Amino acid sequence: MAGSRLPRQLFLQGVAAVFLFAFASLYTQIPGLYGTEGILPARRTLRPQGKTRWQQLWEVPTLLWEAPRLGLDTAQGLELLSLLGSLLALGALLLRRLCHPLTYLLLWVAYLSACQGLPAAGDWLPGRAGGPPEAALLGRAVRGLTPRRPPLLARALAAVSPHVRLGCGQADQPLPRVVGAHWLSVVATFLIEVAVPPLFFAPTRRLRLAAFYCQVLLQVLIIITGNYNFFNLLTLVLTTSLLDDKHLAAEPGNSHCKKTPTFWLKALLILLLELTIGGLLAYGTVHYFGLEVDWEQYTVHSRTTFTFHQFSQWLKTVILPTMWLGAASLGWELLTALWRWTQVRGWLQKLWAAVQLSIFGTATVALFTISLVPYSYMEPSTHGRLWTGAHRLFGAVEHLQLANSYGLFRRMTGLGGRPEVVLEGSYDGHHWTEIEFMYKPGNVSRPPPVVVPHQPRLDWQMWFAALGPHTHSPWFTSLVLCLLQGKEPVILLIQNDVARYPFHKQPPNFVRAQRYKYWFSQPGEQGQWWRRQWVEEFFPPVSLGDPTLDMLLRQFGLQDKSPPRARSSSNILTQALHWVRRQLSPLEAPTLLWGLILTVGAIKVVQALLGHHPSGSCPAAREEKHRPAPKDSGVTPAPTNSSSSQPPQRRK
Repeated sequence: MAGSRLPRQLFLQGVAAVFLFAFASLYTQIPGLYGTEGILPARRTLRPQGKTRWQQLWEVPTLLWEAPRLGLDTAQGLELLSLLGSLLALGALLLRRLCHPLTYLLLWVAYLSACQGLPAAGDWLPGRAGGPPEAALLGRAVRGLTPRRPPLLARALAAVSPHVRLGCGQADQPLPRVVGAHWLSVVATFLIEVAVPPLFFAPTRRLRLAAFYCQVLLQVLIIITGNYNFFNLLTLVLTTSLLDDKHLAAEPGNSHCKKTPTFWLKALLILLLELTIGGLLAYGTVHYFGLEVDWEQYTVHSRTTFTFHQFSQWLKTVILPTMWLGAASLGWELLTALWRWTQVRGWLQKLWAAVQLSIFGTATVALFTISLVPYSYMEPSTHGRLWTGAHRLFGAVEHLQLANSYGLFRRMTGLGGRPEVVLEGSYDGHHWTEIEFMYKPGNVSRPPPVVVPHQPRLDWQMWFAALGPHTHSPWFTSLVLCLLQGKEPVILLIQNDVARYPFHKQPPNFVRAQRYKYWFSQPGEQGQWWRRQWVEEFFPPVSLGDPTLDMLLRQFGLQDKSPPRARSSSNILTQALHWVRRQLSPLEAPTLLWGLILTVGAIKVVQALLGHHPSGSCPAAREEKHRPAPKDSGVTPAPTNSSSSQPPQRRK
């Protein structure tokens, strides 16, 4: 089997890159979200409640409990976690020695602490629905269990990756882009997300590579058409487990091998298998989507020829077999690791390898087992028949985010128009001015921006708020209060350039919100990117001291009954955090993230040009260096000097 040293490196560094984006993006928004003047101050959410230290840590597993010991409040502790996570991920990208199991364990702990440390974090951290924590543990398993290639478990996770946007419309993403969906793109999405993932486990590498490029195509198109931050990048990272060194030209093909009859028979069988699968995919696409070619208009028409019930029955048929397929793949990986262990020489090395295999093998099996529970959510009857032990294990560790259902947008909305909340402010209660956000739709003349891989969490959540009444989003009342009070950290979430905020000189006396339906404009409409229609009032006009506002604050427990305690600014760590914040605050978040991307890319290019390996020597060289010398065959090796033409001398 072809080696997969480079895909393994791509996978590990890809996981590190995703964490870099996640931590850096979160860091830029902490003051406005969780700071003392933020929408949901963190000091209100993390309190001991009279429990022991270990009880607190198990129920709410977060390092933020230790922030007071460092002289920091909860928000400052979150800033420190985000900075350390960013630096650790950056180090794993640039230094191969940091591509270590401990690195990915620390990344998991840091991200888990950020998500779980704030009970209200679900409002701002929808990424907790799946992604980075599992990727970190998988990266640790890859680094510890397999010395050469990513396990097939990575393929299983990629096969149930997020972003199954089946039949979604063009303006229904949280932060849409200009390019929209088309009927044929919907057909392609069904094909790539439903029919192609089983090919991740295909016995022939050409089928696996075809599945890889199909998934890459889909994820790139989603990145172009929607701002899903780092979620699509994470899916691309998982699919690197389908690659090998031979495909990446890091390992030459065996083109000089002898072409025996067995070789030709095997090649013929593989070709027949590939043609059969390709034919079935083509037939299924034409049959189930009614593809018809209009040769006169040179167009292709399609229609869905199956019902929701038929699709549900198909899910019931395939979910359980795919579970067994994933289990078989994982079993093969474990047997491969066990075989490699038998080849280890030396009792001490063999003992250490056995310990590693036991730990990482057990952890990987447990991770796969609990992953079956959220995976089976797609089909209720299969979920009910799942082994009860898997349900118990999942329930015991669910709060640790070891496995999730990858259900970001299972049921898309907005096909009849994208719902959108527009905030308005006024000084007299009669003349209202719209408050425009940097990223979400608002001004009909402004094109949707590109923000990937940044996740503007307030803009993101404004879309979810628009899907229901404001009472379903309690944080919205706190946002209105912050705007009435003119809190700068919150204003910076809306407009990084304060001068563009219409009430930057004086806070508005009144704030209200309206709900609109938005559609992309037609090609003939000049100067407009959107069309919109007013639907209803979303939030009533309120002012400071308004009984309605006070009632809502009491109802949602948002009244500030415990003002922040003054902390000494002489703390060196606090001063360092303030200094870093002052240096980075002028940068808009997407600029900061793209700056990090370009910096890492430039360093990688320089390292490649100089032939420099941060770890001191490339992995292949180290493997060659530590490889045991061949037995003495009586022949002296040829000299390394290429100019020497003397034949090797036989020993006497």
